[in-house]
Amino acid sequence: MKTGAFARAGAACCMAWIACLDMDARAQDALADFYQGKQVQIVVGYGAGAGYDLYARLLARRFGAHLPGHPAVVVQNMPGAGSLRAANFVHAVAAKDGATIAAVDRQVALSAALGYAPNVQFKAREIVWLGTLSSYADDSYNLWVRKDAPARTLEDLRVPGGPRLKVGGSSVSSGADTMALVLRDALKLNIDLVKGYPDGAAIALAVDRNEVDASTAGISALATRPQWLTPDGPVRPLVAVGRTTRHPMFPDVPLASELAGDEQARAMIRILELPYRIARPYMTTPGAPPERVAALRKAFLATAADATFLAEAQKAKIDVSALSGEEIARLVADIETSPEQAKAQMRALMGGDAPGAQ
Repeated sequence: MKTGAFARAGAACCMAWIACLDMDARAQDALADFYQGKQVQIVVGYGAGAGYDLYARLLARRFGAHLPGHPAVVVQNMPGAGSLRAANFVHAVAAKDGATIAAVDRQVALSAALGYAPNVQFKAREIVWLGTLSSYADDSYNLWVRKDAPARTLEDLRVPGGPRLKVGGSSVSSGADTMALVLRDALKLNIDLVKGYPDGAAIALAVDRNEVDASTAGISALATRPQWLTPDGPVRPLVAVGRTTRHPMFPDVPLASELAGDEQARAMIRILELPYRIARPYMTTPGAPPERVAALRKAFLATAADATFLAEAQKAKIDVSALSGEEIARLVADIETSPEQAKAQMRALMGGDAPGAQ
């Protein structure tokens, strides 16, 4: 190639590079123009004071700083149906403009993947995930039992015809309900699920008032109830899910997977535990402009790595171990390809048509 041809090729490459930079700058300017002065809404699927609400309010303080245009970020609580009310609102009702996101129960992905509930208005692969603030790296979802409950040990709970444990629950799609039912059926524990409480905070209060004997909750969700985590507190954990190893805070508390007696039980526990990898997930509206979805995802992960956010999370004693929206989508695909028999039993449990659900 002659020198002139080299020069022309180099000039063309340079012009193309400049054009790409200019295009990227215009895209960033367009994003900033949209978000500047805008109010980004985080819809939380549970009431104020619960674990999802705590995470969302911490996220809201720093999220806008990482979005182009630095919009204000506000939190709105929309409890109902184990956060399905909020998920359905963001999926089908909210404006599809990239200004509304939702903090939903980790169980929403499982509900959609198993296709068990008629009030889920979307399929699992239709959800536009931003990411999760916690993958349970430093957390554990436990069965917390009052120390004066009729059944106080795993041995008590496994005696056929033995004392029953009343576990507080909310709705057929919540993680609290599903864990209690899986422990009942897969591990043969004498559990009665008492449903009707609006959220985890209400269930914990019911435990304190001795209305029910037990609750299922993550360690991070008990930041507002630190007395539960002390050796002389009113409750103690009996069994844990969501981890591959025992939590260092409670090394004597066995994992549900350790207690499973057959392959069907192990498969059910694996399905139960998959959502805990997406312990604090966030979604946005389908149909939002791709560039805004990308900006939301980038801001979400940037916030999860933000020094101020991490300091506040540490002060609140909550786990931050974020995963991307793309990683959540891969985990949801794993749920969909689980063994059919185990999925069928999980659908029965989560649909509320299994014996013993109250």
